[in-house]
Amino acid sequence: MVAVPEASAAGAVRTLIPARIDRLPWSKFHTRMVVALGVAWILDGLEITVASAVADSLTKPETLNMSSTAVGLIATVYLAGEVVGALVFGNLSDRLGRRNLFMITLGVYLVGSGLTALTLGNGAGWVFFLYLTRFIAGMGIGGEYAAINSAIDELIPARYRGRVDIAVNGTYWAGAILGTIGTYILLNKMDLSLGWRLGFLIGPVLGLVILIVRRNLPESPRWQVMHGKADEAEASITQIEHEVEASGEKLPPVDESKALEIRPTDKIGYLALTRVLFRDYPQRAILGASLMISQSFLYNAIFFTYTLVLGKFYGVSSASTPLYLIAFAVGNLAGPLLIGHFFDTIGRRTMISSTYILSGVLLGVTAGMFYAGWLNAITQTIAWCVIFFFASAGASAAYLTVSEIFPLEVRAKAIAVFFAIAQCFGALGPVIYGALIGDGTHPARLFVGYLLGAAVMIAGGLVAAGLAVDAEGRSLEEIAVPLSATGRRGPTRAEGAGTPYST
Repeated sequence: MVAVPEASAAGAVRTLIPARIDRLPWSKFHTRMVVALGVAWILDGLEITVASAVADSLTKPETLNMSSTAVGLIATVYLAGEVVGALVFGNLSDRLGRRNLFMITLGVYLVGSGLTALTLGNGAGWVFFLYLTRFIAGMGIGGEYAAINSAIDELIPARYRGRVDIAVNGTYWAGAILGTIGTYILLNKMDLSLGWRLGFLIGPVLGLVILIVRRNLPESPRWQVMHGKADEAEASITQIEHEVEASGEKLPPVDESKALEIRPTDKIGYLALTRVLFRDYPQRAILGASLMISQSFLYNAIFFTYTLVLGKFYGVSSASTPLYLIAFAVGNLAGPLLIGHFFDTIGRRTMISSTYILSGVLLGVTAGMFYAGWLNAITQTIAWCVIFFFASAGASAAYLTVSEIFPLEVRAKAIAVFFAIAQCFGALGPVIYGALIGDGTHPARLFVGYLLGAAVMIAGGLVAAGLAVDAEGRSLEEIAVPLSATGRRGPTRAEGAGTPYST
């Protein structure tokens, strides 16, 4: 029998909820939760891919007859929406709860993407409507990143957290595959004016189904108890434990020595996050920024210009590029799924640094082969698949890192801030590489660009080798002491967690 959280001195509460979550065996509840929450990355990959696939179609007279510049702005508006959504909804997620926000953010996405399909004309008013709906859809997805990563990390037992988080983040590429296949069928087998609109409805249809599943998920008990909702937290963890036991799993005993004494507080704004980043955990802030910026720069640079490389340097037709994208996406999806468990067994520091450095080295080698003229469209795609098999796992680990190395009270805001920073730097990639590709007659310039991307990834890996936090198998409260913990100690010289537990 596990005791209800007890009141302690001066308004503090003694609780075993984090320990109760971390001692749970894997169950049908965890699988259902991962499916319901993890769809966020599938939707983002789908949205980006659909928007890229229909871009050329929107310039046709029978659709919206937009200019190439106007079409290109659609992606920019969507990414801007993601940044705004992450910052706004990330703050609200820390204030109002994970469950409240992952319902709201999915609803915002459904409205935005659904309304995109209702763009009926090509006048200035309709173009503004299109941009507005893409911005709203982006806000929903950006908010999802902050709220969902927080919820998953707080509900998954510590020994599974790494592999689950990395696999979920990697499912972005499942969305890319789904979007590619869907739009290929819709744009080639249906009337063009109808096909592009249906393409933007693929995500909302999937989202509606997931919205129903999410309704039955509990709030994060960790968030509840840290915000003074001890009774609600007890009800949530009891519901989870009963569901785990109902699936036939036997619950191990709770380690009483891991009781946590906290004094709930509502002072969790961006000012609190600033203090955490610059006063308490400056090395972790450098780590998070380095990992997020380097992976975002590389991905945006390669992913958003891969069709240009295939077309300009290898003569691949636009009609054939979806096949290459599917192969590229499969390589990206396979990495997190196949090697994600090593981040829990071998460890965060070794795996993050090695995946970043290895992908950078492979990109450098591929750059030399490209410059020497040894590659064709197929071998270039194979090289990308191998490179991003490792880079994708590393990139997913960047999101895992920023979601687990800061205190719970500012977790969603921290994810939002680093996501926003990454998007801003990542936006430079397509611009730089697009200019280097040019008309496809100067491979030396792209060779230099590839070396730049390789250097950026290797630099990120070296930062991880020196600053990564050995978080595998450790409770979130051990990795970063909650701001509300009584007797809270700051990080050690190596920015460890201090001693959060009280008996």
